Amino acid sequence: MKSHFFAYISRMRFIQRWALMRNTAPENVQEHSHQVAVLAHALAVIRNEKFGGSVDAGAVAVAALYHDASEILTGDMPTPIKYDNPAIRKAYKDVEAVAERKLLDMVPEELQRVYEPILTGPGGDIERLVKAADKLSAYIKCVEELKAGNMEFREAAAQTRAALEAYDLPEVAWFMETFMDSFSLTLDQLK
Repeated sequence: MKSHFFAYISRMRFIQRWALMRNTAPENVQEHSHQVAVLAHALAVIRNEKFGGSVDAGAVAVAALYHDASEILTGDMPTPIKYDNPAIRKAYKDVEAVAERKLLDMVPEELQRVYEPILTGPGGDIERLVKAADKLSAYIKCVEELKAGNMEFREAAAQTRAALEAYDLPEVAWFMETFMDSFSLTLDQLK
């Protein structure tokens, strides 16, 4: 049996994010997924090393790599539309579930057991850390756009920061305190 699964996955680079906003630096889903994986892994490591957790950092990173895979089939729905109305939110979740199932059906049967929780959401602490990393990635994007003088991201930055704080995760707070200011600096200032 031939499978198109990884050919579809490689198409993440064609799905643009932040479609309703003017961007100084366009971002695609593949770039975003990589950043979320790096951040999610970091949050898992911070949880384990600083706060006595025992989450599998590798599993968190893998879940993050695939967290937006369904967007290959659905496209990226802008956040203000996706979350503004409960009926739209539910309908979009249903569409995402169909897309995740379609992607899973492309995986050879003998591998589906491994890919199912990755594609459909692992749940628990892994999913919570991925969601926090996803929000952190959005906040970093806002900060970088503001640094470039793009005031279009001012409200998004404030809302995203408030959402991050509402997660009430110590690893997120520690990341923000330890690493976040660096994203506002220029390359010369990072030296």
